[in-house]
Amino acid sequence: MADEEPLPEVRAVEAGQVLRLCCCGQCASLPDAGAACTAPLELSVGRERHLLLCRCGLSARLPFCDGSHAPAVPGLKERWRRFTGR
Repeated sequence: MADEEPLPEVRAVEAGQVLRLCCCGQCASLPDAGAACTAPLELSVGRERHLLLCRCGLSARLPFCDGSHAPAVPGLKERWRRFTGR
């Protein structure tokens, strides 16, 4: 389990909040951008919601998770099994 990539972070945000998120995938503080981040995204939150943020740095949609941390599985049945944990 120690070798597995970290799961995404579900973060509750509120209107008016400003987030500084990493888009380079190299920051130790993923999904938050470090001081030396080469590609930070300053996101002004317009409404209360939940964000699914990448913590592994593999997403093609950084700072948001696109599921790249998980290996592909064939078929809907296997995807559903992974989603439900059964």
